[in-house]
Amino acid sequence: MQALHWTCAALCILSCVGTGFAQDVIILQSESGNIIFTHKKHQEAVKDCTTCHKTAPGSIRKSGQYRPHKLCIGCHENRKSGPVNCVDCHKESGS
Repeated sequence: MQALHWTCAALCILSCVGTGFAQDVIILQSESGNIIFTHKKHQEAVKDCTTCHKTAPGSIRKSGQYRPHKLCIGCHENRKSGPVNCVDCHKESGS
């Protein structure tokens, strides 16, 4: 039982410390145009990592198209803040 408590404590500490090591800007490749995702800006606005990272920190790159669209657009609509149209996120290369 004590091992469980230590494990939970370690995970809590790592989740808080982990935000300091996250990339500031992430470029997501897409056939519709690359997405420049400002991770740090989102961390500061949302504060709770589990809003986007339901199970553990990780990459949205491997989640396919549906989850990011639902997650990002849904959040932007709920908060009435952030882009909800394709061209607002998907930028042509070089722009």
